Amino acid sequence: MRYEGKLYRPPSESDAYILQATIGCSWNHCTYCDMYRDKTFRVRDLASTLEDLDVAGRAHGRSDVEKVFVADGDALVLPMDHWHAILERARRVFPRLRRVSCYAMARNIRDKSDAELAELRKAGLSLLYIGPESGDDSTLKRIAKGDDAATHVIAAERAHAAGMQLSVIVLLGIAMDRTSEHARATAELVTRMNPAFFSALTVTIVAGTPLDLLSKKGRFAVPPVDALLRELRTMVDEARPSDTVFRTNHASNHLPLGGRLPRDRARIVAVIDAALAGEIPLRPEGGRGL
Repeated sequence: MRYEGKLYRPPSESDAYILQATIGCSWNHCTYCDMYRDKTFRVRDLASTLEDLDVAGRAHGRSDVEKVFVADGDALVLPMDHWHAILERARRVFPRLRRVSCYAMARNIRDKSDAELAELRKAGLSLLYIGPESGDDSTLKRIAKGDDAATHVIAAERAHAAGMQLSVIVLLGIAMDRTSEHARATAELVTRMNPAFFSALTVTIVAGTPLDLLSKKGRFAVPPVDALLRELRTMVDEARPSDTVFRTNHASNHLPLGGRLPRDRARIVAVIDAALAGEIPLRPEGGRGL
């Protein structure tokens, strides 16, 4: 397959075929993120994208490809003619295909009409990974997320109306001196977005990012582990989604967890409390990463 630069995908897409239909991220201003800073955003030539699908289909289509993840950073930004062609070709070359997904920003959803979102769902795009990172508007402004909490709620409502599932990603430790506000507002945002999947990552200061510069100036520091765990506890304890798969299985986290909310809330909170009390070992620092 022809790939440009580094590729990123969610942990749950480890068994998916990655189709690079866009290069980079159309926003690319978030202070903590370096994933696409070495790329200038563009939409790939559609013929090349479809050719990659054909090659992958000949190599793997009849055997093991059941999922396709469309990259890069916010591929929902693709125009509708690209999406229709990609989804039609993916169905054709992967007979066992059961899911197509991509990263998205709230603004990507906003910029598609209700009819267009419904068309994409009907054509096979069923899961959007969206990372508000926080429900606290002050924190969202600081990290240059580009969309506020209310915009994320509206985006979620419109995606749900189209029949799409959402996987919401939040970021522990990003708020620094607003840790309590961040945790509570994020729990509220998860409640209102009501995703099928909810995961938490832990902020990592990456060299060359604006967050790295702030860190060097003494204006940002990752909170201590106990503060990160308390943020996580508040989010789990106060979020009220209807039925959500919850995970902290990303390598950045100190405490890998999994379960369903609300069913497993009490168990998960108890595990976090045990970790705070030193009764459960945390992931070794050398085992953490991006």
